[in-house]
Amino acid sequence: MEPVDSLINERLSGEAGPADNEGTEFLTLRQVNVARGERVVLHDIDLTIRAGEHVAVLGPNGCGKSTLILAMTCQIYPIVQPGMSVRIFGRDRWDLTQLRRHFGVVGAGLLGTDLPGERTAVTTGLDAVIAGFFSASTLWPNLHVTSEMRERAAEALERIEASHLAAQLVGEMSAGEKRRILIARALVHRPRQLLLDEPSNALDLAAQRELRDTLRRLASEGTGLVLVTHHLGDILPEIERVILMSGGRIVADGPREQLLTASRLSELFNTPVRIGRDEEWLHSW
Repeated sequence: MEPVDSLINERLSGEAGPADNEGTEFLTLRQVNVARGERVVLHDIDLTIRAGEHVAVLGPNGCGKSTLILAMTCQIYPIVQPGMSVRIFGRDRWDLTQLRRHFGVVGAGLLGTDLPGERTAVTTGLDAVIAGFFSASTLWPNLHVTSEMRERAAEALERIEASHLAAQLVGEMSAGEKRRILIARALVHRPRQLLLDEPSNALDLAAQRELRDTLRRLASEGTGLVLVTHHLGDILPEIERVILMSGGRIVADGPREQLLTASRLSELFNTPVRIGRDEEWLHSW
């Protein structure tokens, strides 16, 4: 079977009515296989995530976690085959520009890779967040910025307690501060679901603590979280459901108490794993 991007794009970007904002499901994947180049990297994915649900996707490097996020956000397309279906917020047909206003995405890596552009370093934090409305690295002269956009960008910064970064230049920010700007960019559309791919990468201990505190606030406010990681410490206490991946497949899906055990994780990562608990948090070594 060959990937047929044009067919899937037609399904997802065709004319459709308003989003079903009252629906209970963020995502439904059925019999989804994804190829990257000549290699199939996701196999027979069946997955449903409710809107507002807090979920962690855990697995070793190369298991397909990041590819799953790309499939969720329609940045890559499944192989077309009988029985395959992709439904997002209750629909299988979307204008992609409209769709991406309904969820926010925070990718892996530092800001320089997530926000390419020669002017990024001399862009203020507020302008970088406003540019999120346009999926741009900075506020280019041709972009029309409304007063509502500025208000909502300031609101996003305030929501994650980062208003002090509004006037600071991105090029002068720490890695943790840049990550908070990325989260604010993802929040400017007031999404129902936030998808995070290895959000704590390259952060020191203090920045990891700030990030986790920020995500806990968002979770308590009702924003759904889908967190992709291979670090047990990234899994917030608010996350009650865990999905384990290996070899491009979902090998387990259930309550954290059942899946975050030493035996399960030792098998998943193919190495002895010990688990410790500090109040609500888990850590491994």
